[in-house]
Amino acid sequence: MMTSSRIEHDFLGEKEISNDCYYGVQTLRAKENFDITGISIGSEPLFIKAFGFVKKAAALANRDLGILDAKKAEAIAYACDRLIAGEFTDQFISDLIQGGAGTSCNMNANEVIANLGLEYLGHQKGEYKYLHPNNDVNLSQSTNDAYPSAFRIAVYLKIGAFSHALEDLQGAFFNKGKEFDGILKMGRTQLQDAVPMTLGQEFNAFATTLGEDVLRIREASQLITEVNMGATAIGTGVNAPEGYAQLCVQYLAEISQVPVTLAADLIEATYDTGALVQLSGTLKRNAIKLSKICNDLRLLSSGPRCGLNEINLPAMQPGSSIMPGKVNPVIPEVVNQTCFYVIGADLTITMAAEAGQLQLNVMEPVICMALFTSLQYLTKACGTLKDKCIVGITANVEHSKNLVMQSIGIVTQLNPILGYEESASIAKEALKTGKSIHEIVVTERKLITQAKWDEIYSIENLIHPKFISQ
Repeated sequence: MMTSSRIEHDFLGEKEISNDCYYGVQTLRAKENFDITGISIGSEPLFIKAFGFVKKAAALANRDLGILDAKKAEAIAYACDRLIAGEFTDQFISDLIQGGAGTSCNMNANEVIANLGLEYLGHQKGEYKYLHPNNDVNLSQSTNDAYPSAFRIAVYLKIGAFSHALEDLQGAFFNKGKEFDGILKMGRTQLQDAVPMTLGQEFNAFATTLGEDVLRIREASQLITEVNMGATAIGTGVNAPEGYAQLCVQYLAEISQVPVTLAADLIEATYDTGALVQLSGTLKRNAIKLSKICNDLRLLSSGPRCGLNEINLPAMQPGSSIMPGKVNPVIPEVVNQTCFYVIGADLTITMAAEAGQLQLNVMEPVICMALFTSLQYLTKACGTLKDKCIVGITANVEHSKNLVMQSIGIVTQLNPILGYEESASIAKEALKTGKSIHEIVVTERKLITQAKWDEIYSIENLIHPKFISQ
């Protein structure tokens, strides 16, 4: 009769484990040792899926090379397919941040796969003499190649979702650019009036800058498809048969449908995190741009009576517990804060990558967590900004036009006709007296005719300025 628990051992001793658990003794030690973030690796289902890809590819390669019994390979493949299907994520309880360069994470996968495989073979959990986590599931592998390979595949898959969210956000800005085409407004530099533009041009520029990041993200994603499977401990391939690395990566690409390739220098690839640093830098770049856009949205919608008030953001919730009727730009604000997190995570990744020593970087778990969270947060932030803000923005057309025509900045258009000194004098008088540029130039100083004024300050010329001389 099956008992409610089983005894497992490693070289440090024995542990009692509930028979409900598919993980084993080494995973339990990790749970006890690394209670840091409270975020388990099981919270990243793509990571577990990627481990399924890696362990299945290794088992099939070992089978083909004649060092793993075909029935064991079948059991491992069965277990991996269950993980790939999204099952048993609750059995991955190791903390995302852990010592040991990810060994606990790798052993968590090995133990779960072994116990699933044992059930497939008709044995009880923990009967490792029939299918062993180290000897069979981890055959021809080390944490130092299995963990980073799974990590890179998971990141690649997460990048896909982020890219789609970023492209959708870009599309929303382009749509607003078309909607706002022809709406005159004042452009600003250093928070001061500059020269006129359209609201459509402003939103098109938001879309363009995000489109640049879509391209950079795609480039960075290609860098992380180089893996070191077959490197084993330090890159020399110790304990792996000849031809294993190439065959394993071939299977890995086929199973995962991720275009992974084998690194040319496995020793270098085992400690190098340069591609991860570059990816993080690309995410930081995007976060900085997103935050800048959100700052602009908050400024453009400021008011409604005492600010710029050129656009209206969708009202999402009451903005104050004390000021009735106040509505805050909460969606741009939450995206700002998300971007701050990603920028900070980039510094974490930078420090962790620099901390690598000799043939291994043991700090990769924190790089793993920082990239996973940054990608997840940015993906959600892009979707939230699009759905709850951008698509619902409206323009205050007449107010924006009036701001332009009352602005001192429009005197710039007179430079080619009147010269800089005269134009500066006009601006100074307008600032001092509160008179309009039109009143000073046409009515009082009679420097140009009304017809010339109408030509210079037509809506078309303000939107698409052409050179006009005397």
